[in-house]
This record gives sequence, C-alpha cells and structure tokens, in this order.
Amino acid sequence: MKITVDEAKCCGAGQCVLLAPDVFDQREEDGIVRLRDAEPPPGQHPAVREAATMCPAAAITLTGTD
Repeated sequence: MKITVDEAKCCGAGQCVLLAPDVFDQREEDGIVRLRDAEPPPGQHPAVREAATMCPAAAITLTGTD
C-alpha cells in the first residue's frame, strides 16, 4: 500500500491521526495532515483504509491496496 495526501484539500479534521497515528500526523501551526509513513506495514492497512474513508475532505489516496 502506498499513501499520498493532498495538503491543499485537507481541512485539518484530524480523523486520520486519531485512526492511524503511526501513519499520519498534523502540522502544529494549522492542523494540516503530514504523512509519517507513505508505505506502512500490513498491520496498519485496516486503520489507514478507515482513515481514508473517514476523511471529510477526501485528501487521502491509497494505491496498491490489498
């Protein structure tokens, strides 16, 4: 799985960080998503898929999903 985030779309809701904190973080100054791990291990995939689904701005894109 490869993750990309569109910072321009991100609204800073933070759902991704709550669901997958090892993969996503937020910038201190504005809450915009930061990607900590663009290719997380398989154990993180379910949480990452949920984070992408729950993102209100659809700022998370997943490729090579299983």
